[in-house]
Amino acid sequence: MITLSIPKDSGFGLANLPYGVYSVGGAAPRVGTRVGDTVVDLALVLAAEDPGAEALFATDSLATFMSTGPAKWAQVRETLQRVLAGEVPKEALHPVASVRMHLPCEFADYVDFYASEHHASNLGRLFRPDNPDPLMPNWKHLPVGYHGRSSTIVESGVDIVRPSGQRKGPGDEEPTFGPSTRLDIEAEMGFIVGVGNEMGSRISVDDASTHLFGAVIFNDWSARDIQAWEYVPLGPNLGKSFASSVSPWVVPMAALADAKVSTPTQDPTPLPYLHMDDPWTLDVDLEVEWNGQVVSRPPFRTMYWSPAQMLAHTTVNGARTRTGDIFASGTISGPDKEQRGAFIELTWGGKEPIQVGGEERTFLQDGDTITIRATAPGANGERISFGEVTATILPTPPLRP
Repeated sequence: MITLSIPKDSGFGLANLPYGVYSVGGAAPRVGTRVGDTVVDLALVLAAEDPGAEALFATDSLATFMSTGPAKWAQVRETLQRVLAGEVPKEALHPVASVRMHLPCEFADYVDFYASEHHASNLGRLFRPDNPDPLMPNWKHLPVGYHGRSSTIVESGVDIVRPSGQRKGPGDEEPTFGPSTRLDIEAEMGFIVGVGNEMGSRISVDDASTHLFGAVIFNDWSARDIQAWEYVPLGPNLGKSFASSVSPWVVPMAALADAKVSTPTQDPTPLPYLHMDDPWTLDVDLEVEWNGQVVSRPPFRTMYWSPAQMLAHTTVNGARTRTGDIFASGTISGPDKEQRGAFIELTWGGKEPIQVGGEERTFLQDGDTITIRATAPGANGERISFGEVTATILPTPPLRP
């Protein structure tokens, strides 16, 4: 038996205890948590405490555990905090550097929102410079979103192939086809549904906490030139669907209780199904690193629409959600330039290049590596880490005849 060593300020103390799916060598993936620099196998460490631990955690997905609901989530978390504060079996422990992390579950459906007023206003000024109001008329009445492609959500470390598609620049008479030349990121947070709702029913803002399991960092890769040509009138499609990346550790919503803060003032007052007496968001600080250089620090606390409102809006028409559904916040941007979570904003559509590694840069080049990290305040003064999501851009392969 071993007592775990937890480095101070590791971000993975007992106030965090995220969930993830890991494997060692050629063994089958299993569910674990992270404590300091150690991955802890949950089926093994909970075997003496919970007769159902093997069925819940000796598996390659969090879905079985997530589907059990909030009472079981709370019980397991309480047990883990108690057990991991004492001695644990050596065979349940693995150094972080020795494991491979996988997707936490198979994502059932994916919706991406557009919940940052600063981001939406910046893009409005970029795309509609003559319009005195940068926001579209519906923006402050509902969380605007689109349905994305869950099959191309990948875990951190999976490299991203530059997408190809139709593009039509301002000076082009006809569209052309080829690799995207305006490849971008979107620094976001993703929220995973643990327990869904039946078709024809809906989840209220007050009940959202009983359905939301946890949160991850989300990078919604975006081909801005493909997106610009295709998105009128039905919105993003191929400019977004080629890839999205998520961090492997799912921080449970219970760990984020001390990170809850009020949203910015919502004016006009939302319609009743979106109204919250005290709409909450999360005080999460993100950091975007481009080829090893930090270029932006987006603050999630500035998001106009809350996660509960996003989930309520997703289901208000009777749409079904399921265990493993994920919805993302949309680009997180603050009021300051260095807080912008997408390069189209940071470089103002490519007109204001920034210095990256001594070079002037606007959009992503082949070989570039993007890493996004995030932290939040936790219980007992601890800082909670979401880990990171990272990927490198690979060149477009030759198109076969």
